[in-house]
Amino acid sequence: MIDKIKNIFMNREEEMIGTYNKSAVMILLCEENDKTNIIFEVRSLNLRHQPGDICLPGGKIEKNETPQEASIRESMEELNLKREDIEFIGNMDYIVTPYNFIIYPFIARITKSEINPNNSEVDHVFKVPLQFFLENYPKLYQLSITSDPGDEFPYHLIRNGKNYKFRTGKVPEYFYKYDNYIIWGFTALIIKAFVDIIKNDAKKEGHLI
Repeated sequence: MIDKIKNIFMNREEEMIGTYNKSAVMILLCEENDKTNIIFEVRSLNLRHQPGDICLPGGKIEKNETPQEASIRESMEELNLKREDIEFIGNMDYIVTPYNFIIYPFIARITKSEINPNNSEVDHVFKVPLQFFLENYPKLYQLSITSDPGDEFPYHLIRNGKNYKFRTGKVPEYFYKYDNYIIWGFTALIIKAFVDIIKNDAKKEGHLI
C-alpha cells in the first residue's frame, strides 16, 4: 500500500481542498493629464446581483479559461473594448474569501481615452487618480464571521454538543470615499493591497512616491 501511495503523491501538484467559485477582476489604469487613474464601474441598476455597487471590471471564470484570460475578456465585454485596447501588465495577489469564492485580480493599462460601457452590465464608469489612494488611508471596520450550524447539525457526534466553541473570525472591511462614491468591500481590499505593494516598493528603494 505504501508503494501505491508513493506513486500517487510523489509528483503530485497540490490543489486547494474544497470547491470554490472563482472570478477575476482587472485593476485597469489609464493616463490623463499626466496622472495615472484607476477605472471603476458602477454596476447596472437592472442587475439581479449587487445592482449599483462599485466594482472593478471582471466576472466569473469560464470553463477552460485562465483567470488572466477571464479578466481581459470581462473587461472587454463590460467596457466595450477591443483586445488591442488593453495592455496587460501583471498579476496581483489573489483573495480566498470566507464566502466560498476566490478572486484573482490583475493589472492592465487601457490605451484609449474614451470608454462607452455596456449599459446592460454597467451604469457608468468613473476614474480615481492613483495618487488619491496613495495619500488617503481607507477607514477600517471589522466584520465578524460567526458559525451557525443550525438545528440539523449532528451535535451529538462532537464533544460538548451545542456548547462546542466553534471558531469565529473577522474580515477587514475598508472604505474609501471619493467625491460622491464609496468604494468598499473586496474592491477596496484589492485596491489597498495594490497600493501597499507600490508603497512598500518605494520604501524598499528608498524614495518617495
